[in-house]
Amino acid sequence: MSCCASLTCGLCTSVTSTISKRSARIAYCGLFGISLIVSLVLREWYQIEAVLRVSLGNFLFFAILAFVMIGVNDQNDQRDSWHYGGWAAKATIWLLFIVLMFFMPDMVVTIYGVLSKFGAGLFLFVQVILLLDATHSWNDSWVAKDEHKWYIVTLLVITVICYIAAFTISGLLFIWFNPSGHDCGLNVFFIVMTMVLAFSFGIIALHPQVNGSLLPASVVSVYCVYICNTAVSCEPRNYECNTLHNSTAASTITLALGMLTTVLSVLYSALHAGSSTTFLSPPSSPKSGGKKSLLSDKDMEDGKDEKEKEAKPVSYSYTFFHLIFALASMYSAMLLSGWTNSSESSDYIDVGWTSVWVRICTLWVTAGLYVWTLVSPLIMTDFGVF
Repeated sequence: MSCCASLTCGLCTSVTSTISKRSARIAYCGLFGISLIVSLVLREWYQIEAVLRVSLGNFLFFAILAFVMIGVNDQNDQRDSWHYGGWAAKATIWLLFIVLMFFMPDMVVTIYGVLSKFGAGLFLFVQVILLLDATHSWNDSWVAKDEHKWYIVTLLVITVICYIAAFTISGLLFIWFNPSGHDCGLNVFFIVMTMVLAFSFGIIALHPQVNGSLLPASVVSVYCVYICNTAVSCEPRNYECNTLHNSTAASTITLALGMLTTVLSVLYSALHAGSSTTFLSPPSSPKSGGKKSLLSDKDMEDGKDEKEKEAKPVSYSYTFFHLIFALASMYSAMLLSGWTNSSESSDYIDVGWTSVWVRICTLWVTAGLYVWTLVSPLIMTDFGVF
């Protein structure tokens, strides 16, 4: 028995020692992914309470790391090695957090369930910011390569495909969630409003005074339609306007899409945190827009250690990186619990009017933020900001 334990510990040590700076972010994603799997498995036996407890342990792990990493600006900081190294210790601490949460009083878990609603909402907001940043960056980088005509052609093709997908899915939603013989005005409102927003995105982006492009408009449009789809799919199974009410497969697909969106959002933010937008970068990062040298002339004259003089700035904000995981832990808990901390058993995951309205509000916030990115330069110019 002791031999097996030694071999296991040796294997864990070997694996963690191979995690490099480049793969460290993937390792954190791996821990988060394992927590999702554990939550799904335990939910089958212990229902929502188990989901909240696993989420709480995961949240505390990443929240503490986020706090510890505040102010890490260059690689000479000792905490830089804490972020990348010590994986055997970190994996053990993470596991202890998960296990210890099952011994916490029910009141603590209940309070965390309430707070998770706000944390999950903040995660959705950050998710929208990352989506808009990614689409604008993608468009700008490809338009800059206008000497290669195939880039422009590809952009046009992708734009057309996105718009076709958006309106095709909208048509299917009318069929699935507006059955004849029933008063489904709420669903019609959701779907029509989404289509109107999709049209508006393109019109605003093509306005002569707006420095916009159809590619981001088409991507945001198909994303809004996707959110609308998940929203109406979350309607209670006994709701007469939800024709998928008898389909367990539909519920599974909706959950899978929600989890996939969460994982992709976390992966994107984990791999690109602080590397694409100024406000996400640490003060000393090249992306933060600062042109000033890390060391002043006086520091150079003081004869500091050569290694300190050549300190390299960190490539992304460690605090923001871990904060994303902490918020994603809250969001995954809400996703698996249907945005409730009730311990009642349910055969379906993420079903109910709360889930519907959370997604609809997310859709409207996405639309509002995207339109703001288009018109804000005009408004700020009128007020003399730019």
